[in-house]
Amino acid sequence: MLSLYSLVVLLSSVSVCVPGVSAGPVLLDRSSPCLSELKHLHARQQVTVQIPPNISGHWVSNSCEVRPGPEFLTRSYIFHPNHTFDALQFYYEDSRCRRPVYSLRVRGGFGPAQASWLVRGAAACEYRLTSVALRCHGPAAAELVQRRLDPACARQIRLRPGEAFEMWAEPLDCTRGLGFTMQELRLIRVERRGRHGDAGGRVEEELFLGDVHTERAQRRLHQPSGYQTPLHSAKSDDRICQIVASADLHHPPVLPAQSERPVRLDGHWVSVRCEARPGVLFLTRRLAFHEHTHTWEGEYEHFSDPVCRHPTFSISASGRYTRGDPSDTVMGAVEFTFTVTHMTVTPMDAATTSLLSVFSGRVSVCGEGSWERGVPQDVTSTGGCVALGIRLPHTEYELFTIGWDSSGHSLLYNGQRPTNGSSPDRVERRPTSYQPPLTRCDPPHASREGDQHFRLSAASHTQIIDGFGVLVVVYVFTPLDF
Repeated sequence: MLSLYSLVVLLSSVSVCVPGVSAGPVLLDRSSPCLSELKHLHARQQVTVQIPPNISGHWVSNSCEVRPGPEFLTRSYIFHPNHTFDALQFYYEDSRCRRPVYSLRVRGGFGPAQASWLVRGAAACEYRLTSVALRCHGPAAAELVQRRLDPACARQIRLRPGEAFEMWAEPLDCTRGLGFTMQELRLIRVERRGRHGDAGGRVEEELFLGDVHTERAQRRLHQPSGYQTPLHSAKSDDRICQIVASADLHHPPVLPAQSERPVRLDGHWVSVRCEARPGVLFLTRRLAFHEHTHTWEGEYEHFSDPVCRHPTFSISASGRYTRGDPSDTVMGAVEFTFTVTHMTVTPMDAATTSLLSVFSGRVSVCGEGSWERGVPQDVTSTGGCVALGIRLPHTEYELFTIGWDSSGHSLLYNGQRPTNGSSPDRVERRPTSYQPPLTRCDPPHASREGDQHFRLSAASHTQIIDGFGVLVVVYVFTPLDF
């Protein structure tokens, strides 16, 4: 049975996670372009996962990555068969990764990966560092990094542009001021994607490493339970992958110039993949925006497995939004303010239904009736569900940007949720990094007032093959304290 803690974290981190669905669960017509897009996305590819994973090889970024802070970087990691690694991290001044500031070369070893007890479908791994070298790219960068160093290190090291300095060698550790950590190596997942109908039998590989804590002070001890943007095989013919793969400590990659992309939310958007979130959460999202009325709808369907085949519950929400100014922090992004005014919760399995039934009539007010599996309950009239961390109305301060994938499809990115499960309900908590992207599932400006949302069905995901077989997940029931 789901623990109270797990469900509260899940609801608090996703239910008010911005754009959701209308107050009533209305099924969209089966010819919906969004439903067709979901089927197409999943039917055209098969995903296999090996536990434990073989990560030997060269893995690189295929875009400019944005970490909380914000930090802008590209990564180039080589894992050797003898369980040693050489990792390059290139940090930039801008969100297009065109103005390098400094680079890090990290060397060390890693232990054999074993199936994770924390995150289903992932592997846990131990690592050790042997050296961390830093090179600053230009006088201004050297001065900036020098100011970030701890006082003890600043007295020992005088950074000069163009020269490499050893920042870590036991017992010396001068990386703290940079917020450096390799905790991402503690959580690993490799996905192999084969496309149906591909005569050449091409297989795409992605390496998912653990998430980075949204609070810099917590990063060095953070135990990942989610993922960063995946790395791709350096053998990929993607242009950016090739640029990053050919870089070294002294020659950081400079990504191609890109034209400014207007941020237009109008339309319908759906998840590209089954998304994993900190807290052992798996979900798919579907969002709809109506710019002419400044309203939004969305549905977040949660699952117990990493390929989103076994639903546990869904949250539908709707409200209004206002567009703000372009972000001064993340170039190309726009600030928005979202208000959640309506919400329903639908338990989709016996465990969640039982837990919500325990709340019914015993902890504050949570909906107006008893809970039944598969039956949505409106929690708007009761001001949300305090016992589950939902309070209505609710306001969040958001960040959005637009991108494109390698096939030219539009992608929508919105703000990353705080690792601690809180929400960006104050201006100072506005995100500085992004969640996994959503893809447009209707032509631009195709949405109309009165469009209704649809419920994601488990059948949409049955074409995904989980190659690591069946894993058993044990949920611990936590006694409720009233």
